[in-house]
Amino acid sequence: MQTDALLDRFLADLAPLAPVAVWAHGSLAGGDYQEGRSDLDLIAVLPSITPRTVWRLAKLHARLRAEPLSRQLHCTYLTPAADPGLRHLTWAHEELFKRPVSPVTRRELHAFGRVLDGKPPAELLAPVSDRELAEFVIRDQRDYWRPALDNAALWTRDVWVDLGLLTFARATVTLREGRLISKREALELLPRLGAPVEVVEDIRRRRYGDPGPAVENRAALARGYLGPAIDELVAAYD
Repeated sequence: MQTDALLDRFLADLAPLAPVAVWAHGSLAGGDYQEGRSDLDLIAVLPSITPRTVWRLAKLHARLRAEPLSRQLHCTYLTPAADPGLRHLTWAHEELFKRPVSPVTRRELHAFGRVLDGKPPAELLAPVSDRELAEFVIRDQRDYWRPALDNAALWTRDVWVDLGLLTFARATVTLREGRLISKREALELLPRLGAPVEVVEDIRRRRYGDPGPAVENRAALARGYLGPAIDELVAAYD
C-alpha cells in the first residue's frame, strides 16, 4: 500500500529530530480514507523547533516529493508546551507556512486519533469542550465559508464545492449533537438537509467511484444552496 510506504518513509526521516509523538487525524484515523484521494493529515510533536529544525523539515519534505502520494501529506509541527490555538509550522500544499490546530482537529485526535509514534494525544493536548467546539464551528461557517460564497471564481474548482457541502453537513451534526462525523456520513446526510442531489452524487462518485462527466452548474447549485443554509444554521446556534 503506497500510504503505508509513505508513512514509513516519513517516520524514518523524522526520527533524527526525536519526535515526542506523531499522530494521524482526519479520514486516515477516522476510517474513511481513500488512497490517492484523501489527504494524509498528521501532527508531529517535536522537542523544540529552531531555525535549524525548520531547515531540516524543509529538506525532509523536499526529499519526500519523489514518493507517490507525497502531495497529500500534510503535517503540523508542535512542541509539547505549545498552545495549539496559535499558528504553528505546517507543511501542506507543498510549502511551509503557519496555521493553528483547530478545535475540530484536536477533538478528532482525542476521539479517534491514530498514534503513529510516541505518546497519545491525551498526554499532550488539552481536551476540547463542547462549547469551544461549537463556537469554532459557528465562526468557521459564518466568517469563512459564508463570505467565500461571494467569490464565484473559487467555486469553479471541485475542491470548494466538495468541502463546502461536506463541511456544512458536518458542522450541522456537530452543532445539533455535539459529535463529529465522517465525509461518508456527511454525504448520506446532505440530501436530507436539502442539498442538490445531483451535486451530492457527483461528489460521491469522485470520492468513492468513477468521476464521470461533471454536473452542469455544480458551482451555482452549491452556492445557491449553501448561502441560505449557512445563514439558517448560524442564526439557530450563534
